[in-house]
Amino acid sequence: MSGSDEPAGRYPASGNERDPAGRRAMADGLWTDDAGCADPIVAAEGRDAIDDVVATARRQFPGPGCRPAGKADGHHDVAHPAREPAPAGGPAVIAGLAVMVTGRARPRRVHGFPDPVLTDTIAPGAGS
Repeated sequence: MSGSDEPAGRYPASGNERDPAGRRAMADGLWTDDAGCADPIVAAEGRDAIDDVVATARRQFPGPGCRPAGKADGHHDVAHPAREPAPAGGPAVIAGLAVMVTGRARPRRVHGFPDPVLTDTIAPGAGS
């Protein structure tokens, strides 16, 4: 694996952790100090804000979280973490592309580009 596809493979696991303290410990070991993520619904700057976004998603989608959707791929500090949020045995609740910019072999920025949101799976008020 290159320096960017390894963290792309670890990235989904941190969001799947159900225990808040365990998830935060994983995030602290995974993300860079200046981490951030953004998609059309949410933007988060820093590990605290990222942890808040993940905690909200865990409440909204309490199933197993993200599952592999192919092989994570990366080069030159940019990666595609191949994953999809989905309940166990069910269809993906969001499809699209995520692009991860890494630094020191850790995620620094993740930019999400979802395909049209599957509105029947989104809880009322999501994205508000």
